[in-house]
Amino acid sequence: MLKREQNELLTRTGPGTAMGQMFRSYWLPALLEEELPENDCPPVRVQLLGERLLALRDSGGRLGLIEEFCAHRRTSLWFGRNEEGGIRCAYHGWKYDVTGQCVEVPSEAESGFCKRIKLTSYPLIARGGILWTYMGPPEKQPPLPEYEFALVTSEQRFVSKRLQECNWLQALEGGIDSSHVSFLHRATLNTDPLFKGARSNQYNLDDAQPHFEVVEAPGGLFVGARRKAENGNWYWRVTPWVMPCVTIVPPRSDYPVHGHFWIPIDDENCWAWSFDYHPTRALTKAEVAAMRDGHGVHVKYVSGTYRPRANKDNDYLMDRTAQKAGRSFSGIEGISMQDASLQESMGPIVDRSRENLVSTDNGIIMARNRLLAAVKALIEQGTVPPGVDPMHHHVRSAAVILPDAKAFLPAAAEALTARLGMPHASV
Repeated sequence: MLKREQNELLTRTGPGTAMGQMFRSYWLPALLEEELPENDCPPVRVQLLGERLLALRDSGGRLGLIEEFCAHRRTSLWFGRNEEGGIRCAYHGWKYDVTGQCVEVPSEAESGFCKRIKLTSYPLIARGGILWTYMGPPEKQPPLPEYEFALVTSEQRFVSKRLQECNWLQALEGGIDSSHVSFLHRATLNTDPLFKGARSNQYNLDDAQPHFEVVEAPGGLFVGARRKAENGNWYWRVTPWVMPCVTIVPPRSDYPVHGHFWIPIDDENCWAWSFDYHPTRALTKAEVAAMRDGHGVHVKYVSGTYRPRANKDNDYLMDRTAQKAGRSFSGIEGISMQDASLQESMGPIVDRSRENLVSTDNGIIMARNRLLAAVKALIEQGTVPPGVDPMHHHVRSAAVILPDAKAFLPAAAEALTARLGMPHASV
């Protein structure tokens, strides 16, 4: 368990907080590319790390992420006109470019007053179907992210996001925890079109007592879960965690690899980003259709939003009849909402001082320890945290069968290294 002050440290990410400073060391997903589809399109409200921002694509196609509120009377620029290279406030006509620089104050046109006004702004860069932002000091801006899913062709990739109504850390910890698959997702493995039929499903269903081995990686951890396979062998599912908030889920059969980013909106809500990709082929029409229909790690939405259609206001559309009949272990449809419903049920920020952890929680324990150590090193010595270096992104998840005497490392080291164009290790 964590002490309450440690829990506070890891869960608070707003301006001026230690964990907020750490998050501001990374490039973070801010929007889907489709949210700013064309020049001079409507601006989009964005809230990240407790800051209210506005995303723009101007007349020349330049992207920007600026403070949402006009420097004049603090009205929201979301109501403004995106025109001729900038956003013009609807209240008094003050105009700003994508860097946050005020370029026109109509009532003070001759004075040069506008040159003294500049809103907070952050870079916004397109890569891999995502618009990424860096919210830290400009002089410490790292190279762009190099996760494999963002480097393959668009035909090989599908990305979505959804609102999750709890703190980022409890969502992340659900992504590290592999032991729950044998229970929470057991009925879904053989019915979801993006998982069904995989030989590995049966290993999850037959062995509900996985053995965990957790190994430090340069950018975070490799979390290995071992279950019984045939002939005295072991089935290993190895999940990389790249700090602070990325998990890559082991594949099944020839299905795509998938994973998540858990990005704080504020201390009580986060964006759950989900990606699928295949390293050696385009996604099939059937796979993409299933993802758009909310299967796999994706969800169906409340129309016109990125909030899941199944949410806490409707008890996640829970079906007690399906639960009792065994068609769904929890009565909730879909991998992502099965996870999110239980993570949100803990409350906005879970009190980790009241937990009772066991051996299958070793991945979570080690992740917390690495986060605490990295925050301390950043605040006290200015040490760049793990996961900032793009070389730390060159990892894959893997599913492998190994003999009884083999640990997953070094045996699966090659399978856990991302190499564009090379098949993934799957069962």
